Amino acid sequence: ATCSKDECASMPCGTGQTCDDPSPTINSVKDYTCTCDNDLATKATGAKATCELDECAASPCSADQECTDPNIKYSAQLDYVCSCKSDPSIKKIGTSATCSKDECASMPCGVGQTCNDANPTINSVKDYTCTCDNDPATKATGAKATCELDECTLTVSPCGADQECTDPNTKYSSQQDFECSCKADTSIKKIGTSATCTKDECISMPCGTGQTCNDPSTTINSVKDYTCTCDNDSATKATGAKATCELDECASGPCGADQECTDPNMKYSSQYDFECSCKADPSIKKIGASATCSKD
Repeated sequence: ATCSKDECASMPCGTGQTCDDPSPTINSVKDYTCTCDNDLATKATGAKATCELDECAASPCSADQECTDPNIKYSAQLDYVCSCKSDPSIKKIGTSATCSKDECASMPCGVGQTCNDANPTINSVKDYTCTCDNDPATKATGAKATCELDECTLTVSPCGADQECTDPNTKYSSQQDFECSCKADTSIKKIGTSATCTKDECISMPCGTGQTCNDPSTTINSVKDYTCTCDNDSATKATGAKATCELDECASGPCGADQECTDPNMKYSSQYDFECSCKADPSIKKIGASATCSKD
C-alpha cells in the first residue's frame, strides 16, 4: 500500500502548536514533533505538547458573553466556558452561548415606559432604551428612565370609585406606592392596591335616632347612596345625609318630674339640645340630660 509519509498531514498537534516531521520522505511512526507556538522550548515527540494557553485570549465568545478557561493546558482544549452577561446561568462549554437577543423581551423598563432595543438581531448588553410614555424626551439607556408620573392619574384608576387615591412620590422609582383610602371611612386604606371598603353604608348608622337607613347597593362599593327616612314621617327623607325630621325631644320625657323640658330646635341636626331646668329653681339646668335639682 501507499501510506502517507508526512505524519503532520493529519494535524496531530492541534491549535497553537507547530508540527514537524523529520522524515517526511520515508514511512515512520510517531517521529513527528509538536512545538508550542507561544513557547518554542516546549515540545513533544509523537504527541501533543503540553503548552500553556488561555483559550479566552482568542475571544472565542461573543461580545455579550464572558469567557473563562478553567484549564489553560492544551490537554484540556475547548474547555473554556462562554456565559451570557445578561444571564450568567446561560452558558456553553467550548463554543459561544446563545443569549437572548432582544433585551426588551424581559420588560426591563416597567409600566409607563416603552422599551426599544437598538440591536435586536445581535447579542448585545444594555443597549436598550427606556422612553417615558408621557414624555418622549425623557429616556435612559440600559436602565429605567426617571419619569414623572402620578399613578392616580392612569387611564384606569388604581383605586375603586368609593376611594380617594394619593401618590406621595411621582417617580417610577417608587412605583405602586399610591394609597387608596375609603371615602366613607378614611382610616381604611391600602398602599399599592385598592382598599376593601365597607359595602353597606348603613352599618355606620349615618342617619341617627328617629330615622331608618337603607342602602340600595349593599353588594357593591358605593358612596353616599344610602337613604335616611324619618320614622315619624316616611315622606321626609334624604339621600347620603340625615333627613331633616321634625322632632320635639321633650315628647319622650327626658327630664325628671321636678323639671321643665324645652327643645329650642326640633331638627335632628341639633339632637340632644333639649334643656332640663328645675321647677323650684330655673337657674339650675342641664342641656341634653336631666338636671340635678335640690330636694329641699
